[in-house]
Amino acid sequence: MEHERIICVLEYLSRYSDENTYVSIKQIQDYVSRVGNLSMPAEVTIRRDIDRLTNMGNNIVKKNCDHNKAFYALIDKGFSFNEIRFIVDSISINKFLTSKQKRQLIKKFEGMCSDAEIRQLISRITLNEKCSPSLDLLNNLDLIHRLIAEKRKINFEYGKYDTDKKIKYYHKKRELIPVKVVFFNNRFYLKCYNEETKAWRTYRIDRMKNIESGEVSRCLLPKEEKCDGFVIDMFEPEYYENVTLRVKRVLLDDMMEHFGEYASVSRYSDDGNSVNISVRVGINQRFYLWVMKYGDGIELLSPPKVRSEFLAEVRKMLGAYPDFSFQE
Repeated sequence: MEHERIICVLEYLSRYSDENTYVSIKQIQDYVSRVGNLSMPAEVTIRRDIDRLTNMGNNIVKKNCDHNKAFYALIDKGFSFNEIRFIVDSISINKFLTSKQKRQLIKKFEGMCSDAEIRQLISRITLNEKCSPSLDLLNNLDLIHRLIAEKRKINFEYGKYDTDKKIKYYHKKRELIPVKVVFFNNRFYLKCYNEETKAWRTYRIDRMKNIESGEVSRCLLPKEEKCDGFVIDMFEPEYYENVTLRVKRVLLDDMMEHFGEYASVSRYSDDGNSVNISVRVGINQRFYLWVMKYGDGIELLSPPKVRSEFLAEVRKMLGAYPDFSFQE
């Protein structure tokens, strides 16, 4: 009964008090007897419970008001309200969680807030009901992190979209060594090492299911190549090269957000409509396709080898349109 009462006291302080709202001993007494289905505790009992909760590390602040009447508030609940709001906002926009998972997670953080703070959370959050991930990403991540920690190999089914617009899963014996989870471009990836082929492989975690644990690996992993420039996606480029791009001024913001510290920018052209950007990038077909999507907004100037490879990709793309004819 004593433990139940103390839990009720902490629950009331957590829910109904904060740095702007203090509660009285009488309010706590009423809550304990009403919600906890316990007999009305004495004032001295509640004060003793508050002292015990404080000694346990809870930051319960006492404030004396009119007639020296004491009021109490639980101030530090592990997270500040702004931190909780940020976490809840992040949960609500996560496309990998189902609406049910979002509600369950948010409910747990609501337990750290007062009623007034909960109302602020609710007013700021809209759950995206159109989000319908096909797999339990949280469960996948939990299993993968466990296998990495235990140094065990991993097997799984991997899915790709079929013509019927559904993901079709393929199972085969992979026996890969899971090395690390990487979050890139709003997706979770698992980087693995194939001990047999000596090759690195990368998989989207939201496309994996029926993850199984394999034997413990004692393989000494080779040193990973560090990223030596801007890369389009999670997959290894064929090589890295310093390239120069002529970029229309309206795209400068977009380019700098992509290239970041890898880029240096020259002055604007005489007409003020374009700039030259020098940047070290990972070269592969995906890079060329990325440049193509900007149309005439980007011209790949140098080096000649990269420009030539890019033009070959452009000609290959135009080959899909035999009726195309270039006109000046």
